[in-house]
Amino acid sequence: MKLKARRTRRHVTTGMVLAALTTGALLAGCSGGGSDDDNRQGESPTRRPGTTAPVGSILAVKIDNVRTARPQTGVDAADIVYAEQVEGGLSRLMAVYATRFPDAVGPVRSARESDLELLRQFDEPTLAFSGAQSKLLPLIDKAPLEARTPGDAGAAYYRGGDKPAPHNLYLRPAKLVGSPPGAEALTTGFHYGRAPAGGTPEDSRTIRYPAARFTFTWSDEERRWLLAMDGQDTVPADGARVAPATVVVQHVTIRQSRYHDFLGNNTPYTETVGSGKAEVLRDGRVFEADWERKSPSDGTTFTTRDGEPMNFAKGQVWVLYVKK
Repeated sequence: MKLKARRTRRHVTTGMVLAALTTGALLAGCSGGGSDDDNRQGESPTRRPGTTAPVGSILAVKIDNVRTARPQTGVDAADIVYAEQVEGGLSRLMAVYATRFPDAVGPVRSARESDLELLRQFDEPTLAFSGAQSKLLPLIDKAPLEARTPGDAGAAYYRGGDKPAPHNLYLRPAKLVGSPPGAEALTTGFHYGRAPAGGTPEDSRTIRYPAARFTFTWSDEERRWLLAMDGQDTVPADGARVAPATVVVQHVTIRQSRYHDFLGNNTPYTETVGSGKAEVLRDGRVFEADWERKSPSDGTTFTTRDGEPMNFAKGQVWVLYVKK
């Protein structure tokens, strides 16, 4: 059930902030996947004095996914992980937390326009990110979410010493939100339960972006899909190997946005409202499915080709957006 009336919206305002955490982000253009939004962290949305993120808010964290950023921290604890294409054909993750918060998450990176549409399905979520392109800030400011960056929530962020900047910014979720809201806040439209009849046996599936590769290999022993990214096993710095119970390959429209990085590369926009085809991987099988999301405030429903709800296996879900 949606909880749109549960809280009073708190707006954010755009202003200039100066924080020591920002210094390393100025190097974003020197490493793969950097964009000019990271160079403008000082212009990130900030909160009015005295305001805090809602207690029990869904927490969405933008996570770096270039090779230099790995191993990441806290990804294995997410309820849902979305993978999207960014500039240069690279990928970035959005990890969504509702049932538990890890001690730390990261490396945290910048937001994209597509994130705002994707997050509309949740009730006043908190979005943790390192910064945003200055032209995007007015849209973030107006979006029905809590925008939290190092500039206005510095106590919740820290720089690690294991990686070079800007790939070393981490978040302590409990210092930003407090406590997780619970599974009922995951208003995604997903259904969980027994697998439908049929499906095709699948031992491994690789999803390719122009400059990124995700491979999910089924483990009968763990009853999970073991993840490798760019040919390397995905083992977070603080946890067990990332192994979702369900993997969704969702075919969507990916088009050019109005924004570019500092090198002039266009920022892709991933449309998550609409309908299309998908493949759902669970229990060592792949199921052909249809998806539909009627409006930004709705979750996404998945159905079998017979029109029945497509049940997911209980556990972590990965959704990878691929171009139609």
